[in-house]
Order: sequence, then structure tokens, then C-alpha cells
Amino acid sequence: METKAGDPGAFAHFDLARVPSPAFVVDEVAVRRNLEILADIKDRSGARILLALKAFSMWSLAPLIDQYLDGYCASGLWEARLAKEHFSGPISTYSPAYKADDLLELSQISKHITFNNPQQIERWKNDSNHNLMLDSSEIGLRINPEIALGETEKYDPSQPHSRLGFPISQLRPDHFQHLSGIHFHNLCEQGFDALQRTWEKVEPIIAPHFGTLKWINLGGGHHITRDDYDRDALVGFLKDLKARSGCEIYLEPGEAVALDAGILVGEILDVFDNGMPVGITDISATCHMPDVIEAPYRPAMLGERSEGTAIRLGGPSCLAGDIIGDYVLPEPAHIGQRIAFLDQAHYSMVKTNTFNGVPLPSIWLWNSEKDELKCVKSFDWTAFRDRLS
Repeated sequence: METKAGDPGAFAHFDLARVPSPAFVVDEVAVRRNLEILADIKDRSGARILLALKAFSMWSLAPLIDQYLDGYCASGLWEARLAKEHFSGPISTYSPAYKADDLLELSQISKHITFNNPQQIERWKNDSNHNLMLDSSEIGLRINPEIALGETEKYDPSQPHSRLGFPISQLRPDHFQHLSGIHFHNLCEQGFDALQRTWEKVEPIIAPHFGTLKWINLGGGHHITRDDYDRDALVGFLKDLKARSGCEIYLEPGEAVALDAGILVGEILDVFDNGMPVGITDISATCHMPDVIEAPYRPAMLGERSEGTAIRLGGPSCLAGDIIGDYVLPEPAHIGQRIAFLDQAHYSMVKTNTFNGVPLPSIWLWNSEKDELKCVKSFDWTAFRDRLS
């Protein structure tokens, strides 16, 4: 598995014994740093930036996030409800498909509703029970640029036979009839060059409609807060696009808001030998970091050494594939040892599950400047019980 790098930042000096295990710890100072970068982009470019809740939904930080960003994007009704209840600012919703009852409620709380194909728009437009939606929200269409740029095919929206977005090669002028905006999301943890290449594919198709469109949403996957991202090039691109198109320009990063802002703390429960050292931890890849298996990738470890004897770490579940990866630990492996994996604030927290009755990590907020630490959420076994019947 490829190692996914992470910057330890202030966590290099954090005492892992300060929190119970397992636990997510999020540094609000790091989140603020990312938000300041994003706010600078929008201030210099005139674009609007929304937080993609699918990546980071930590609503205890809503007052902080509200200060910097323009709104929130949701992937369905429950995320939209979360945005309405805990955050401030307009809500933009996209889902590959909608249920009728969900769509009625979404139309009341979403400024933008984006559909996956023109047929969906026609179906709802002609449904007398739901056409209120067209009057209360601006309608967008997600297009598929049909240019695969992602490193992992199954995470690439432009993969063959993708279910995400209407193929741009099938787009006709009459499909723009009811649209306020166009949306595409073609990136995954990528730099400006991938956005530029995508836009070169998209622009000839939608440029004839600049006069009628109100907005263009460039989606997410932009690693804007990464140190090597060409932010000046992005600002120039956004300013030029806004001027030429006459449209409001939106970006909806998720990971960029929480990049390098959180760790997942765990404990080694057992160590034994099976051809190599094997360690069982109370962190489960299956339950706490599903992307480790789904991507797959190997998360970076806080303080990992470059040389020494590696130990294979896995979770406490009964799934044979619940393997995190092979690591040279900061100190020789022993029972009770605390470890932490880097860059776990985004996606990991929103994807946790209780398979096998594995406990959920508590969630802690740390201010690395003031060294203030507080628990914002803890779980007991009822989190597992109450999902079932």
C-alpha cells in the first residue's frame, strides 16, 4: 500500500496519554490555519468557497468555520439538515439521485440543488407534486468531464462507466434550458494542474452558455492548503474565469479544511510473532479508518522511525483484512504502548462504524497554542446497540 504522508505539526509535542484510547484529536489552530488560506484565496479571487461536509462535519467547530467560508455543500438530506442546524450560510446540495420526500425538504433549505443528469430535472419539473422545488432553489447539473486524472481509478469521478455526473460528450444546448449552474467534481487530493486540465476539457462545451448561467461550481478535491499547491495560479485562474463567464465561481473543498489537523490515537493491546512481529491495536482500519482498506493506503504514523524491525499492526475486529500496515514504531513494541496516525481529521471521522461491536473513538478538540484540551464527544456501547433492533 502507498503511504499517505502527514505533517505532524504541533502533534509532534502532544502527549498521547492525555486522551483515552482510541481517540481523534483535532487541533483547532491547524484548522484555523487552513481556513485562513482558503479565505485568502476567496478574498483575492472573488470566488466563493464552501465546506464539503462529506469530508469534515465537525459541527463543534462551526463558529470558527462560519467566520471564514461562504457556506456548505451537502451530499443528501441528512448532511443538509446538519448544515442548517449547526452552521450558517447557504447550502448547496448534490446527490446522484433523490427520493421525492427528501427533495421536497431539500428544496426548502438548499440554495442550489444539483442533479446528476437532465432526465432527473425533466422528471421533477413535470411532477406536479414536486415542482415547487424549481421555484425555491437554483437548479444545477453535474457534468462528467470524461478526463480521468485520479491516481486511484475507483475514486476517480471520470472512471469508465462512472455514476457521477452527466457525460460531457452527451451534453446538448437544450439541456441548459432550466439551469442556473453547472457543477463538476473531477479531482481527488490534487493540485492546480489537474483543475486546469479539467477546465480545458469543459470550457468549450459550456462557454456558449456563459450568458445564461449564474454560477459554475468547480467541485472539491483541491488540495489548496497543501504547502506545494500553486495558490497564485489558482487565484489568477478564478479571477479570469469569473470575469470571462460573468458567473459566480464556487469551490467546495473538504479535505483542505482539515488537512494535517487531526490524529487518531490508539494503544497496542497485544504483540506476538507469526513470521514477523504482529501487533493488535484498539484502532481498527475497518471501523475507524475505512479508506485504509478501500483506497487502499498506509497512513503515516506519528514518530515512525525509518530503520528497524517492522511490526504489522491490525485492529481488534474478526475481519482478516483489518490490517493497518507495517511500521517501525517510535520505540520497541510493547503492550500498552500509545501510537497515533497522522492526518485523520477528514474522512476518517465521518466514516467510522461499529462493525463487530468495536467501540468508536472519542473526539477531542485541542488548541495547540493555548494547550487547551477538551472532549467534545464520547461514545458508549449504546452507539452500537441503537443502530440495531
